[in-house]
Amino acid sequence: MSRAIEGPGYDILVRGGRDVFPVALVAVQSADQPPSPFQDTDLEVSVVMPCLDEAETLAACIIKASHCLKANGISGEIIVADNGSSDDSVRIAEENGARVVCIPNKGYGNALMGGIEAARGKFVIMGDADDSYDFSNLIPFIEKLRQGHELVLGNRFLGGIADGAMPPLHRYFGNPFLTLAGRVLFRCPTSDIYCGLRGFTRKAYQEMQLVSTGMEFAVEMVIKGTLMGLRCEEVPTTLSQDGRSRAPHLRSWRDGWRTLRFMLLYSPKLVFLYPGLLLMTLGLLASLFLVVDSVTISGIGFDVQTLLYATAAISIGYQGVITYLFAKKFTRVTGLDKSIMPHTNRPKTREYEMEYLVLFGAFLSLLGLLGSVLAVARWGILARFGALDLEHSLRLVIPSVGLMLVGGQTLVASFFLALLALKRK
Repeated sequence: MSRAIEGPGYDILVRGGRDVFPVALVAVQSADQPPSPFQDTDLEVSVVMPCLDEAETLAACIIKASHCLKANGISGEIIVADNGSSDDSVRIAEENGARVVCIPNKGYGNALMGGIEAARGKFVIMGDADDSYDFSNLIPFIEKLRQGHELVLGNRFLGGIADGAMPPLHRYFGNPFLTLAGRVLFRCPTSDIYCGLRGFTRKAYQEMQLVSTGMEFAVEMVIKGTLMGLRCEEVPTTLSQDGRSRAPHLRSWRDGWRTLRFMLLYSPKLVFLYPGLLLMTLGLLASLFLVVDSVTISGIGFDVQTLLYATAAISIGYQGVITYLFAKKFTRVTGLDKSIMPHTNRPKTREYEMEYLVLFGAFLSLLGLLGSVLAVARWGILARFGALDLEHSLRLVIPSVGLMLVGGQTLVASFFLALLALKRK
């Protein structure tokens, strides 16, 4: 039995079971769009499995999860979020009693968002359908959720990783590095940030408003949960060798970089703003001394060559500040910024942001142009446009060029920020 249902940005198909359940599926939303409501039912747990050609292992995962719920008297359901499988995954899921939600938009995050939006349980537990996670032992997650925790994360390093279950690159470098980045940048309370077996409440999921369509989905959940102050907890879980004969969908370097890029975008102050301000300050202090005369420290002379590098430091640091503004604007308009979440107050819209930056950029450019005119006039007066005294002329030319450069950066940045801020549906 099946039924097509239209949603914003998706055409989805809900199949399987004795009933057809209406689903309100949310695509990547703008900040102004409210999340779609979940259905209120008496089910306690929904187990959601993203699936793309998992015919070899899907039945085992469904059977284990179903037996776990039944053996412990837990009212629940199994949802398979199929992401366009070309094998028998859909048929196998239906034959084993799972409810299938077909998600045509490709991506790990897309599949999970579709499956979670279709869930009817009070709690949701998600996990990959490759038979690497132990769906027969979901009780530790459920108990923590019952105790009031809003996000429960599995930890494979605590529970045990079977030989060959995790590639050495992931086990000893990728996962520890990304986990450390999450702990340093966001204080994420986990030692295994990429574990795909985790549980959460429907209410917490709604409030997080997750939008990542790829592998970053799992990391976005941990970061947003931390920033929002959700009650997070870890429980040990095991990782076994998956039962697939094909290669995994995960691409180590590509997905690792996308995750790191997401973290950098999500922490622009630490990555761009503070280093940029530090570089600008050092460059500005050096320039203030060297624009007057050369400086000697411990027998080492600093002259116009150093002034040139100091000006470059100002420009590079300023670019870091601009990138911070780009990142903040982007995360706001795409819904990634925690400041638009229900737990915080939304910042006031800066309607004249572009105009202020244009004026500031024009002012800096005008100062640089004025300095250049003075340098040419000085050249004409002192040398009658003949041989230049480079040591003295560059003390005025270099800062003038620096001002024009920073002014130009500001003008270009103002237009790009305006493009990011354009209203759209």
